[in-house]
Amino acid sequence: MKIALIGNPNAGKTSLFNQLTGLNQKVANFTGVTVEKKTGTFTLPNQKKVFVTDLPGTYSLYPKSADEQVVLDFLLDTQNPEKPDIILVVADASNLQRNLLLFSEVQSLGFPIILVLNMIDIAQKSGWEIDLSKLSALLQTPIVCTNSRSGEGIQELKQKITDFQKLTPKEPNSVLQTYQSFIPLFQEIAEKYHLPNIYWSNLYLHHYERLTFLKDTDKQFFQTLQLKNNFHPLNLQAEETLERFREIEKITSQCIQKHEKPYNPQSFTRKIDKILLHPIWGYSSFLIVLLLIFTAIFQWAELPMNWIEQTFVSFQSFFKENLPSHFLTNLWTNGILAGISSVVTFIPQIALLFGFIAILEETGYMTRVMIMMDKIMRKFGLNGKSIVPLISGAACAIPAILATRNIDNPKERLITTLVVPLISCSARLPIYTVMIALIVPNKLLWGFLHYQALALLAMYLLGLLMAMFAAKVLNRFLPYQGNDYFIVEMPTYKMPRWKNVGITIFEKVKTFVIDAGKVIIVISVILWALASYSWGDNMEQAEKAVRMAHPTLSEAELVPLINSARLESSFAGILGKTLEPIIEPLGFDWKIGISLITSFAAREVFIATMSVIYGLGDEGDEQSVRQKMATEINPKTGKPKYSLAVGFSLMIFYAFAMQCMSTFAVVWKETRSIRYPLGQLVFFNILAYLASWITYNLLR
Repeated sequence: MKIALIGNPNAGKTSLFNQLTGLNQKVANFTGVTVEKKTGTFTLPNQKKVFVTDLPGTYSLYPKSADEQVVLDFLLDTQNPEKPDIILVVADASNLQRNLLLFSEVQSLGFPIILVLNMIDIAQKSGWEIDLSKLSALLQTPIVCTNSRSGEGIQELKQKITDFQKLTPKEPNSVLQTYQSFIPLFQEIAEKYHLPNIYWSNLYLHHYERLTFLKDTDKQFFQTLQLKNNFHPLNLQAEETLERFREIEKITSQCIQKHEKPYNPQSFTRKIDKILLHPIWGYSSFLIVLLLIFTAIFQWAELPMNWIEQTFVSFQSFFKENLPSHFLTNLWTNGILAGISSVVTFIPQIALLFGFIAILEETGYMTRVMIMMDKIMRKFGLNGKSIVPLISGAACAIPAILATRNIDNPKERLITTLVVPLISCSARLPIYTVMIALIVPNKLLWGFLHYQALALLAMYLLGLLMAMFAAKVLNRFLPYQGNDYFIVEMPTYKMPRWKNVGITIFEKVKTFVIDAGKVIIVISVILWALASYSWGDNMEQAEKAVRMAHPTLSEAELVPLINSARLESSFAGILGKTLEPIIEPLGFDWKIGISLITSFAAREVFIATMSVIYGLGDEGDEQSVRQKMATEINPKTGKPKYSLAVGFSLMIFYAFAMQCMSTFAVVWKETRSIRYPLGQLVFFNILAYLASWITYNLLR
């Protein structure tokens, strides 16, 4: 059995989806488009399994963005293999009149529908009294009240779905007064394309240019019909919407009443917004929130990270001591285990970052950030909608770029797409945290501000500022494409639904571990091979040279020198040494050079590369990679290798460099042009080099 969830943004549709499916979810893209599609399964009381699709939020079946267009394609494609048997229209019970517009349109398509009045608790607290039986009779559809945050009504909804299968849906009254004169035309279209009813014909004629499943000959046919029959889509859409709202108002006036309540969530929200949307206190609050997040990422994650790190060090030591000396043992301990360790160690920080982003969205605060940032964004050629991809970029650039599809203006959408990779993503987080831990003291400023958290906040703000500067430059040179308007619904503040936060963390961490982990482990194995072998007997000659240069040292004292010499003479060492003259002005050595090369597959590989290099260079040393990096001495200066200058130079390079090939591919697909991702690759890497060089020379 197949079910689709459809509803307005902020109606609690995704929370309902999470309540129904739990962890039985999959995230992919809709066929042919890079718009996220969430599917899942759940079981009915009669043990029948249900396949459910969570469609993107939309206000009507007249789409204004790519996300909304996906909903229309999904519903109108008669060959859709996931065509739903039942549609659950999720409506915000506290804002029912507006939400019923979408319900009315979907009902006209003739699908079997259950109306889900979600957030019923907020409606009741706001003073709304709904006569459910009367509303159900007037709308001619079953109604279930739910609170998707607490799970209230979920079992009743499952039972209603079970019972609803036994009913025969009534033929909808789909002929509105607006379209009376076009009935013969609609009937002709319905017969030609075997459509269920004539409202489908209306939507085909309105949206034929956008419907991805129609052939070019079909689109030409509809264009001819429009001209021949004097069919003006925008005027008719406006008339239809007004007619529907008049009918909705008649229905709601008979079964919905508003009573004044001493506590009203909306008035409570307005009081908070006086602070959080204030021109001064609003921005100050946002900075404080960010600072608290980054402080938590450092302080809360440190203990589990250290435990994971030491556990893997112990594993490596155990295998080295108990397995025979063989290249497979070396591959397992210094290649595969080192790669796995570099992924797993940073799970606590990644989980915290995604968790905090989910909490900001769940509470409704993220919408306030969009509103605050709109005025600033417009000065740089963007609008408030751009802040969602930019903030999402702190998690990953790929879904952030896909989120730009909600931006209607083509120029603003393109600019946002091009600057998103400058936002520091979660792949950069391990690099930042390692380097900050090495070069920034673990102390408090003024007794409450954490130096390391301030440094991490500075790196994220630097990425945002550079993205804004790049947007300003692009805005001057890209052709003008008209004004855009920023309209967003203001949800009331809510306590986060912790189950939803938990599911978000689980899904995002799973994606990070599986997607990044596969790349990291493969590259770790390749790197291990490059670091373990060389031309001819180069490595043996390097070992012999060390023994001859230090005849008085004991075998234990020679081991680290020999391992270091062998590593330098390996394929990896040769590659790094070749690159070293280019990166030496930035304060980097050949080891960092190897990491820069491998990072072009994925930035997270930097830590994996260091794990392999330092693991091979110090055989038998039971220190973690971070400890080895902290104690490494620069032979030229006699001081720690990772000084303040080198650390910030490296972080600045990674902040600006375009190294993620997945991002390159997504930008190419979204812009449908190779010149944009190539421009990013060249410009951002030149920018990274120059900024890193300036940083190193200022700080050293």
